[in-house]
Parts: sequence; C-alpha cells; structure tokens
Amino acid sequence: MPRLSAFRASTAGLLTATLLACASGPAPPAREASPKPSLLGDVHQLSFQGRRAGEGYFSRDASRLIFQSEREAGNPFYQIYTLDLRSGQATRISPGVGKATCGWIHPGGRRALFASTHLDPEAPAKQDSEWALRESGKNRRYAWDYDPNYDLFSVPLDAPGPSVPQALTRTFGYDAEASWSPNGREILFASNRHAYAEGAQLDPAQLERDPAYFIDLYRMDSSGRNIRRLTDHPGYDGGPFFSPDGERIVWRRFSPDGATAEIYSMRGDGSDVRQLTNLGVMSWAPFYHPSGEYLIFTTNLHGHANFELYMVDTRGEHAPVRVTDAPGFDGLPVFAPDGEELVWTSNRTVSGQSQLFRATWNDAHARALLELPDKTGPQAAPLLPLPLHTDAEIREEDLRAHVEALSSDITEGRLTGTAGERIATSYVARAFRAIGLEPAGDGGTYFQTFGFTAGVSLGEGNRLEIRHGEAQNAQGVAPGAPSPPQSQAQAQAQSQAQAFKVDVDWRPFAFSREGTIASASVVYAGYGIVAPAGQNQRAIDHYAGLDVQDRWVVVFRYVPRNLSPESRQHLHRYSSLRYKAMLARDRGARGLLVVSGPNSRIRNEVAPLRFDVSLAGSSIAAVSISDAVAGDLMRGSGKTLAELHDQADSASAAVGFPLEGTLVSAQIELEQQRRSGRNVIGRLQMGPEPSMDFIVVGAHVDHLGRGEGASSLALEGERGAIHPGADDNASGVAALLEVAERLATGVADGELSGQRDLVFAAWSGEELGLLGSSAWVKGAADPHAEDGGLAQQVAAYLNFDMVGRMSEAVSLFGVGSSNAWPGEIERANIRIAVPILPQRESLLPTDATSFFNRGVPILAAFTGAHSDYHTPRDTPDKLDYASLRKIAELMSEIGLSVSALAVRPDFVPAAPGESNFGPSAIRVYLGTVPDYARGDVVGLALSGVARGGPAERGGLRAGDIIVEVAGRKIENIYDYTYALDALEIGDPVRIIALRGDRRLSLEITPISRD
Repeated sequence: MPRLSAFRASTAGLLTATLLACASGPAPPAREASPKPSLLGDVHQLSFQGRRAGEGYFSRDASRLIFQSEREAGNPFYQIYTLDLRSGQATRISPGVGKATCGWIHPGGRRALFASTHLDPEAPAKQDSEWALRESGKNRRYAWDYDPNYDLFSVPLDAPGPSVPQALTRTFGYDAEASWSPNGREILFASNRHAYAEGAQLDPAQLERDPAYFIDLYRMDSSGRNIRRLTDHPGYDGGPFFSPDGERIVWRRFSPDGATAEIYSMRGDGSDVRQLTNLGVMSWAPFYHPSGEYLIFTTNLHGHANFELYMVDTRGEHAPVRVTDAPGFDGLPVFAPDGEELVWTSNRTVSGQSQLFRATWNDAHARALLELPDKTGPQAAPLLPLPLHTDAEIREEDLRAHVEALSSDITEGRLTGTAGERIATSYVARAFRAIGLEPAGDGGTYFQTFGFTAGVSLGEGNRLEIRHGEAQNAQGVAPGAPSPPQSQAQAQAQSQAQAFKVDVDWRPFAFSREGTIASASVVYAGYGIVAPAGQNQRAIDHYAGLDVQDRWVVVFRYVPRNLSPESRQHLHRYSSLRYKAMLARDRGARGLLVVSGPNSRIRNEVAPLRFDVSLAGSSIAAVSISDAVAGDLMRGSGKTLAELHDQADSASAAVGFPLEGTLVSAQIELEQQRRSGRNVIGRLQMGPEPSMDFIVVGAHVDHLGRGEGASSLALEGERGAIHPGADDNASGVAALLEVAERLATGVADGELSGQRDLVFAAWSGEELGLLGSSAWVKGAADPHAEDGGLAQQVAAYLNFDMVGRMSEAVSLFGVGSSNAWPGEIERANIRIAVPILPQRESLLPTDATSFFNRGVPILAAFTGAHSDYHTPRDTPDKLDYASLRKIAELMSEIGLSVSALAVRPDFVPAAPGESNFGPSAIRVYLGTVPDYARGDVVGLALSGVARGGPAERGGLRAGDIIVEVAGRKIENIYDYTYALDALEIGDPVRIIALRGDRRLSLEITPISRD
C-alpha cells in the first residue's frame, strides 16, 4: 500500500502486529460512533475476497472502482483490480507477477494507471520467498519496501484478453503513487529516482537504510515525457493528487526522521506551499472532495495504531474535524465524483484484515462542521427547512416548529461565528423572506455581519526557562540590548537552564505581553495584593519593602484562604488576575508568574487561556505556572511552596523576598482568533411610505454551542454536549417570527396599519456580550449627536429573551424606562390575560441594554431562569407553548399600538444605583439559579437548583429566598454575587433561606467552578 508507505518499518511493523493481534479471534465489526447527524451513512463492507484489499479509487463516471488486493493465486503481493460497481465483477488488470500498487483510472475511462515491479527479474523469486515464509507459519513484519524496481504503467480497459502494460517510466528507483490530472494530460507521482542517479550527492548507507527519506513529488506528461521534480525537501513527500480544478496539489510530507507527517498543498508548479494540518502525529492519505473546498485524510491522532479519518478545509483555516470513530485502522479515503459517497480501507472486519468499505457522505453536514458555505445556496436550505405550513395567527404548533428547528442538533448550539450560527441565521432570513419582510441588512440582504475576537490561542515558539545559580545582572537585560560578558557563575547558571512545556507546565494569560522576555531575576510577593484599609479591615501591601523593577514577580492566585469571609470579600476587588498584573506592571516588573498553590484545591493548577475582550493586551508578561514549576522556582529559598502558601494564607503573612540565584526568561506568542457573526434584520412597512422612525423588535438567536466558554453550567458528565438553548433563546426567536408573520399578514391584507414601521432583528453575539445588537446600534447611531442619535430613529425596543418556560407570570422588564408602558401593558393584556410581573429595571444582561443606553425606551419579556439554564438540558420538550403564544400576542399588541401612537413613548433614565449585571469571576460553584422574575423580593429568590449540585445537596430548593450567606445580609442579587466572591472551595458555609414562613439554616459546601 504505497499511500501507507509513509511509515517507517518500525511504525508499520507495530501497526501490523496490532492488527494481527486483533485478528487472533473472530470479533464483530466495530460499530461506528458518529455524531448526529452522521457524516457517514449506510456503512458497509465492499470487498471480501483475498487476504486483504484496499486503496480504491473511482472512475470519473463512478461506474468502476480500481483497487489493490492480495487475492491472486501464486502471488502473495498486491495486484490491481477493477470492480464494476453495477455488476460486482472484479477483473485483474496488472500482470499478476511481482508487486503492483496505486491504481488510477483515466478521466476518459479508457485506460488505467498503476505501479508495478513485474519487469524485475527477481520478481518470481521474491514471490516464492514470501510464500515460503508464510507457509512456515511466520509473519513478516509489515513494511512497505519502496522497491526501486517499481515503475509506472498504463493499460487499456475493456480490451479483449490480457493487455501488455505500456511502460511510462523505466528509471531505476521507486516510481509509484501516481494519478492523472483532471484533464488527463499529466501525471503526478512520487519517486526517489534522483537518489539512484549517477553522481547523486548522498550517503549510500542512508539510502539503503531509509529509501523513503529521498522520495519527492514529480510531474510529467501522460506520455511519460517532460518529467519535472516539484519538491526537494528532507524526508518523504508522497501520495499526491490534483485538486478537482487541476490548479493545486495535495500531499503528505513527513518530518526528516519519519516520526510525524502533515498534510500540505501547493500550486501545480510547486509554489505557494501551505501546511493544512499541524497535529504532530501521522497524518497522510489526503483526498479532495469534488467541490475542492475541503479534503479528507488519515491520522493516528488518537493512538499509535488507531487510525481515523479526518477532514479539513483546503485553506487549513478550520481545525480538522473527525469523521470516523472505530478502533484499529480506517484510512485511504476516497470520494465518489459526485461527492455523495466515500470508499476507504478499514480493518473493522471479522478477520481483522483490511478490506474496502463504502458509505454515503453527508456533504451538507461536513460543510457545517467546517464552517463552509453551501455550494448551491444558503447553507441552511437543505439542512434546516422551514415548516411547510404556518398560520397567519400566532399558534402553538408554529412556535414549536420554530423552536425545534433552531434548537436541533444541526445548529449545534448556535455559537456565534460558527456554522451552526449561520445555519440558524439562514433559517431566520428565509423565514423573514417567506413572511414578506424587506431586507434591512448589509447590501440589500437580511444579514448584518460583524467581526469579533472569539478567543486567543497559543502561537508557535512559546518558551519558559528557569536558570539556577548565581544571578547574573539582577536588573535583567533590556530586550535588544547587547549581552555583557559572561562570568563563570553566569555560564553555570545558564548551563542549569530548565525549559518547561507550554500548555502543560505553564500557560500565558490572554492579556499577557508578547515577544521575547529577557532573562531576569525573580521576587516572591505573596498574593501580590495591595488593598486599602476598610471597615474592620487592615490595609495590605504584599509589595512592601520589595524592589521588583525589571524583575519577575511570582504570586499566588486568588486571595489568602485562612481569612474571614468579610476579609476575603474586602480583598476580592483587588485580587483579580488583571488587577495583580496591573500592580506588578505599575511597579516596573518585567513579568508576573501566577501559581495556584497546593491550598487552592482547584482541579486545574494552570489557569485556562481565556480571552477577556475588555482587557486584551498588556505591557507586562503574565503567565500561569503549575505548582511543580513554582516549586522549582522556590527551591533555593529554603522553603517549600506548601510552606509559603500556608504562610501567605495566614493573617500574619510575612513580606516577600527575592529568590536569589534564580533567573527566568520567556518567549510568549499568542494568536487572536477572529471570527464574524451576523444579525438578521428585516423591516415591515406599516404605512404607504417608509417611516422616519420605527420600532425594533428583537431576540438573540445565538447560544453556547457545546459550552466551550465559561458561561456553561453543564454538569461534569455533560461537558462537550450540544447546548440546544430551546428556552435561551429559540423561544424568543420563535416568538419574534410569529409576531412578524402575524403583523405582516395583517398589513398585506389591509387589516393593520400604523405610523411607524417595525424592524425585526435576530441578534447574534448576545451570549458573548451583546455583540450583535451593539454593532447594529453603533452603525445606526450618529456619533456627533449627544445621545448618538439612535433615539430619534428608534421609538421603542421590544425584546424576547427566554420566554418559553413561564411558571407563574411573565416578567416585563424596563417598565420604568417610559411612562407610557403601564398604560400600553394594561390595554394590550385586557384580551390576552397573561399573568404579568412588571419590573422597573432596565439595565439587563440582554440586548435591550444596547438600546436603553442610547436613550430608547425598552420593554423586555422574560419568564425566568431554571435549573436547565445554560446546560444541554434546555430542550424543546420542556417549553410551555401555550404561555409562549400569549407572550407573543402581548408583545405583538404592544408593538402595533406603539406603531399607531401619535406621540412616541417618552424615555426615563435609570434610577440611581441601578446597574448592569456584570460577568462572573466567581470561582466557587453552588448550583443556585436566581429567579430574576422576582426581583422585587428582599433577598435572592431561586427559580431552581442544579441537580446534584452543592445547593441541592445542602437542602436548598426552588422557591427559597436566600437572605444571608456566611453572615452577610443578602437583599438582592448583587449582595449574593459579592458574598459568593468571599467563599472558599471546600469550606462549608452557613446560608439562611426563607421557605414560606419558615427560616432555614443550611450548611452548603462550595465546589470549584474551574
């Protein structure tokens, strides 16, 4: 199998040994464990004859498959066969003598190409030797031998009787792995012929030992003339194929030592070389999808002998995506010419020997996973069809259909910037079009695209080194400055340098300075906190008496443990990672080293690389280090890390000190991950002409994907599962669509009219920080106007966010933003009669805030959080569609009424003290779910508690009102958030809660959120 020839003898031998071990006893074929919807369907074994078979390729008309198989009587080696896919008839087309491999059918369908050693005079003797070995009961360790007698041949197909192969190459050396160009005029192949050429400048012993090292890619005319060498790289280049348009070539390139291989592509002339994978394992056998937009390949990313199929886009911009999931070998994948089938080689057989397998291919799902546009139209069209029939009135059946579509597995949680988000927004856009809304996005479309930084990843070249010995130049060396002469002690310090593994032993923070951080000495500074005195709290300065100018500062994460909750609460605002970095920077430090320490009790010592939008970038290096690395730093201090942590946690912690004789240097490289999201905007014209001002009705369409970010509240066993977001916020988008359809139908029928148009918006990026609505507001506002000018355009904003699980009433937030709302709500609800809890608060963690901050009156519907909030359990079957219908009808009536008002609603600013709900930096987890619908309750009302969480285990229940935590009085959600800041992982805490007229005292033990 030449496309497997990338393996060195040892690697292939281990693989074969494993496969043979698997074949020691009959076993059923492995069952595919694919994602839903699956990329592969109707998986079945295609070939059965012979000892083994594999590496099959389709003819252009898909009527035949050419493949290699060990099934010839008297020959233990591979020969080339064609399989008629209509009749099932297999025909050998190679001579039957020697070895043959790598078949390919000409695009015209009349000839076939393969490599063979049948002209080798020693071919019969080699066959006899192999048979004798097998008959003796021994098995040769499998290794492709890169026989230098391989040459390329072609034969006519469908010719009567055996055909004499036409030799296309006759040069000593390995010529194989050949394929025709799409137009049939050229041939690509792999060869080490240059290594055997007279006068070749190489080590003959190396050629004898490792002939694959010298294999490169070649190109020639179909006649065998005009041979050109395309690559000249140390190590093995092989397995080349033309792209479907013939413009590029894909192949796999091995590292010089043969230990790893990656997928590459280049132009047909050898220029513009691109590395498409960077997995650091054995990745090979790439093959283009007929669209040319992505390719499939083989890799052992999941284990030395566990080869799986993966796919990647042809620009290498998306991380490779797994296709198969079965033990053993799955490799050498090939698409059918129409892209609807896949054939590959697998040992998922009863015998454990490789045979050809065949399956249908889900191109649409592949494109969704790789975030590629659909090749024939909007991405979601074939994936997420609109309901066939919807009624003009707001109906429960229609709401359910929209919720089920938007929260289906196809959208994969609708994370902003992913294919799932595009599928969902495409669905909404097609619904807007069907409803009759006019496009109100960019360039006459329904979409408004916005860019954002989705995260930060590690770049190449990250390095952290610690040197022990006599400190050199305690002030360090400025970047770019010439190095001073080295003393013997300095040389000794350098000789003791120890490098640590990034992403394992250490990891930079997202806000760290990048580049080379020159070697500098280190100062220990306890927790690195500087805080003023507070009520019954003494002032703290862990930098007192320390000179950290041009030095690294090592500090503990969080706050001292053995303090009262009140003291830890006081210190919390001064203990964030960003705040500690700012303190170190302002004191002239070169870098900050943060260690969790043995007393922190967290699961992951090294802090995650999480992007912080508001504080990206810093002028100081800031990294998280493991306890082991910190222990190495401290080894010359005379104290262990545990001793220092105990001391730092005590109320009488000693001041810090320099770590004499210890130097640290680093190289920090980060890459921002830029993505784009998109809103869906449509406009309903209510009168004969477009109105100068209008009402915006919105709901966010995005959700959490598979819970990749910090917002997921999934339990440990749910990590990585799709968060469907049926209530949050497929329910809101469903209501939005039904309101739009009802009003658009009424306008079209002449039954409804108004003075102000309605703009309907499905926002994306809400879960990431109101990105989509903020982008729209920014684009619509006049930056020269005092309030941005948005209030002159937008008369009111109505919002749906989590409106599908009403227990007792729907909360309408923002009632205090306009004096018009109480009357409007009263009139609209006379007929509908839905229970309402009016809430004056207007600054909310939802898209309404983007408008309220610009002087626009808002009204936001919300039915409350629950124990399934931000988990994979937020599914469509749990929604109350009858109540959802009433809420949609209520907001529809309010929107229609405001459209007809002679005087637009006035705007009332926020009351003093009202503030936004900020992002949580709490590290403890209790599993409580606040009931925002009961915001007028003194204390924190709970709408639920997470199953199996600390709150449930401690006795808290839905409906309880928390009024005290660790002695701190709780009057609102802000008090509760601040109280959680002071809690310690693993330390029991006393919580007082009201349950009806009972006052409960409960003991709850927080666990780690990280």
